[in-house]
Amino acid sequence: MTTIRPNNTADLFFQLTWHSRNVRHTDTYAGHMVNFWRDLLPRRLSTDLWERQAGDRLEWRLAPEELFTNGQARDVRRLRKAQFDPERIGAPHITPRLGRFYPKGLLADVANVFIANREPFRCVQIDDDRLGVDMGHPLAETPLTLNITVGAVSPKSEERGGTTRDWMETITHGVGMQARWNDQPTDFFSDTPFSRQDEAPDPLFYAKPRLVRHLDDTAVDMVRQLYGRFLAQDMRVLDLMSSWESHLPAGVAFKQVSGVGLNAYELEKNGALSDFRVQDLNANPALPYADGLFDAIVCTASVEYLTDPWAVFAEAARVLRPGGYLIVTFSNRWFPPKAIALWSELHEFERMGLVLEYFHRSGSFTDLQTYSVRGLKRPRHDKYFGEIASSDPIYAVWGQKMG
Repeated sequence: MTTIRPNNTADLFFQLTWHSRNVRHTDTYAGHMVNFWRDLLPRRLSTDLWERQAGDRLEWRLAPEELFTNGQARDVRRLRKAQFDPERIGAPHITPRLGRFYPKGLLADVANVFIANREPFRCVQIDDDRLGVDMGHPLAETPLTLNITVGAVSPKSEERGGTTRDWMETITHGVGMQARWNDQPTDFFSDTPFSRQDEAPDPLFYAKPRLVRHLDDTAVDMVRQLYGRFLAQDMRVLDLMSSWESHLPAGVAFKQVSGVGLNAYELEKNGALSDFRVQDLNANPALPYADGLFDAIVCTASVEYLTDPWAVFAEAARVLRPGGYLIVTFSNRWFPPKAIALWSELHEFERMGLVLEYFHRSGSFTDLQTYSVRGLKRPRHDKYFGEIASSDPIYAVWGQKMG
């Protein structure tokens, strides 16, 4: 069997596990054709991977300094408030908020920072005339566990130059932005975060059935696999903000699958549902179910449309049994007119932080976790194949109802 050597390439599935206060985070990335002659990996990892073959799995405990160098270490600075200049990047409406991330290019008069720099920094303190900013990587002081599963190992074609890829930079890009700063709540909710381009009643927008998928088939399968970790036979499940398809694991005989959505035709077409309700949760968040009825609630690719998430999360907690899970998944595709304004302003990993704040503020959930998966291959039959190489990313946040 072919093993990992400098003259071979390999597919590696990276999984980072880390913790912030009271939250566990798991971030995964599928690396394809890692080139061991040209690409960059920490020396300890490269050495341990030699002679490994498909199916092997390795685990490392990594200190932050093994991954984050070259200015990525925690770097908290005090700047004049006037140096926060969003007009530099054509976004004059941006206001600094505690715990939020912004592109470094909007900072004026900071050495080695240029307008084109899109790397994020975090606002960690706001005074009358000064800002505290962290210019380092959000994981810079966080111990990490890295698991690598070896996929296909293949001889590579003749080496003729090409680009070098830093795989640690790739798999950690954005990771950490979902966690609070020093356990302080992130200020997502100043200004008008829940305004929308289309403020007309939601039933008008959703009156026409849309029998389309928001995710490619690989991403849908990832959602099903994730839900399969929580959903089992004879459970009662609520598909919140449902449509013509529920992303539930196949072959599981549930006792009840209820759907709440906005289009009756779509819900009627959903063969997974045993019953459904047509209801606009933004107009009426009160769910028509008894206390503690459901074993689990799933919400797929829809949380970005909630204008009163606290009321909906409170109702979700009410109809969940103690110990039941609320699992929220989303990607980077949505209907722009109906998504809340804040959603499009956030980095993809920051959106997990926003949903975490919904869970935190509800005060009803424990065992909070986030999960991401990126880098998987887009199916060849997908309409965007050829334009977008990777499958749609999947982001998830879940919590268990307190007893």
